[in-house]
Amino acid sequence: MFLLCALTAAVLAAAQPQQPAVQKATRVGSSTCQACHDDIHTAFQKNAHAAVDKDKRRGWEGNACESCHGPGSIHAESGDKKDILNPARQAPAQADKMCLSCHLNQPTHAGRIQGGHARSQVSCVSCHPVHKAEGSQLLLSKAADINRQCASCHPQVWAQFQRPYKHRLPEGAMSCVDCHNPHGSFLPKSVRTVAANEPGCLNCHGNLRGPFTYEHSPVRLEGCTACHQPHGSANPRMLTRHEVRFVCLECHFNRPAATPEAAAPTLGGVPPALHDLRNPRYNNCTICHVKIHGSNVDRALMR
Repeated sequence: MFLLCALTAAVLAAAQPQQPAVQKATRVGSSTCQACHDDIHTAFQKNAHAAVDKDKRRGWEGNACESCHGPGSIHAESGDKKDILNPARQAPAQADKMCLSCHLNQPTHAGRIQGGHARSQVSCVSCHPVHKAEGSQLLLSKAADINRQCASCHPQVWAQFQRPYKHRLPEGAMSCVDCHNPHGSFLPKSVRTVAANEPGCLNCHGNLRGPFTYEHSPVRLEGCTACHQPHGSANPRMLTRHEVRFVCLECHFNRPAATPEAAAPTLGGVPPALHDLRNPRYNNCTICHVKIHGSNVDRALMR
């Protein structure tokens, strides 16, 4: 019985057609790719990624194209785009994995996984031109070009920079990446960090860093955006409200004085408050409270 089963299995196996062995692609070199993609190859020589073609350490010397697109022997024979990897057609997570195989440990990519772009399925190749000649740093190096790239997805933010008082992005003096890390940050909205994970605002406004003996609590607890609108404002100090008093009154309306000796409220529009806002002399709080970010000598932040 056992012999009969074995013979039957052998006959059935012989009757089935033999499956062809799956051909495994091998490297053919960048010169082979150039034969069909000469325009891309020529532009690629002026791109920073062209240095991969001389990378002996990783073993990509002469194979820069296949470092991203995979072995191309099958594609070179068939000419079918299905036989070659194309990061632009891959899912963002797969395309990013390809890029991060070389760029994973670079400081500029810290926090890439928790970045807003990654969560929104925006891949590296959506912003970084890999083949194009322009942009020696892969992203266009001029501030105006970077801003144009960011504004293509964030038009509502770019519209805020058309207000009277703003950071000088429309003039090309700054770029979005001066304040935001597009690869991710430990702060909300991918804000860059400086000096022990402090907000990137302090990179330019270091005189407001502190520490202060008497702190203005929103500076420490909520950050600069508690009072300021960094993209643009109708206020010369880029405040969230047109008039200074309205910003202050969001927290200090009819509040008692800082000293326990004062029994009556000292701020607000309800008489008999000391700061009677019907009087023009009290309409601008910062005339007296000049150290609103913090003071080392005065609890009321007046000096």
